[in-house]
Amino acid sequence: MTIKIAELFAGIGGFRVGFENANTELEQLDLFKVVWSNQWEPGEKAQHASRVYEHHFGPDGHSNEDISTVDPKKIRPALDILVGGFPCQDYSVAKPLNKANGLEGKKGVLWWDIHRFLEAKKPKMAILENVDRLLVSPGNQRGRDFAIMLATLNDLDYAVEWRILNAAEYGFSQRRRRIFIIAHKKGTEGYRRIRTSNLDSLLATGLIATAFPVEPETLSASVFELEGEVWEITESFNQGVGRKSPFLNAGVCIDRKVTTQRTLPLFEGRSRTLGQELVKNESKVPLEYFITNEELEIWKRHKGAKKIMRTKKNGIQYEYAEGKMSFPDSIDKPSRTIITSEGGRTPSRFKHVVQTESGKFRRLLPEELERLSGFETGHTALPGLTDARRAFFIGNALVTGIVKRFAITIAREKFL
Repeated sequence: MTIKIAELFAGIGGFRVGFENANTELEQLDLFKVVWSNQWEPGEKAQHASRVYEHHFGPDGHSNEDISTVDPKKIRPALDILVGGFPCQDYSVAKPLNKANGLEGKKGVLWWDIHRFLEAKKPKMAILENVDRLLVSPGNQRGRDFAIMLATLNDLDYAVEWRILNAAEYGFSQRRRRIFIIAHKKGTEGYRRIRTSNLDSLLATGLIATAFPVEPETLSASVFELEGEVWEITESFNQGVGRKSPFLNAGVCIDRKVTTQRTLPLFEGRSRTLGQELVKNESKVPLEYFITNEELEIWKRHKGAKKIMRTKKNGIQYEYAEGKMSFPDSIDKPSRTIITSEGGRTPSRFKHVVQTESGKFRRLLPEELERLSGFETGHTALPGLTDARRAFFIGNALVTGIVKRFAITIAREKFL
């Protein structure tokens, strides 16, 4: 048996690495197989991420073209799982004027490309990843975009489960919070579990809860319906500035019925630390990564607390405040979230700085960033790629161990 996968918005292949690592642990090297992938960076002549992907996995079945131009019906063979980490955008839908049916999403919004693929290929499962603010966007209709996603998935006969996962709370060495959305096609084991009991699937029997155990934080779940056409959700869902999103950090949705509850992670082991991923031999760190005494005070200012007066577009002034950050970063805990601007020598509030055994301060190497996200050392090392570009790739990537654990759970629990 081979489970065939399509990887959209593939980047440097985080999903694929997770599935292939699961194959190794399960001792079934052909169980999960990516048969088609796409990586396209708009506005860039040099498609560096696609180069990294092809370097590791080869050109067969890989597409480096604008996803909006790809016809999913021409992709062979049939798909079992669709995966992808897609940008957080405005997912609103225009009201149809001359159509009795149909969906009109905003041009260039990548969610609708995922929708096209699901509608055309009808995979048994989709595993999607996004930033956690998806649950509260946009600001004037908190949760509207996520409601649109849930409604459209349900309308395609998928039951959906979601959870905001912090990788460090389940043993990994990076504190990276992301929402994972898993859609189960009608007729699959995942769909059956949600249909049998929404709340049980949220807390115990669903794919996410099986792979990443939780306990309820709140006494009861919130239950509500997503009513109306998708364009009506765009116009009316949770209208009003200041209103909270109805979507909590975990939930399920089937037949437009949402069950959502705040949960806490259950993990008895110890997480890996930033220090465990560092190069131990200081002499192997290039000199450019060390911070000079002259630069050190600048770094400390960036990391310190500050209050700044700013002016909105309408002319109203307000005070912007930032709290103090740890300096240097603790090597006895998981790292903070790696962001796309991690690379480069310029002092920054959000870049990591560690102190060596000799007392020197330095930035993180690309190899260390790779390991913090679960990639093999040197995964992003290609001729012509700067260290800053390599760091950018990792800032965009997911923690591959999350995908590995999902894959192992799918195989052992026979979710497909």
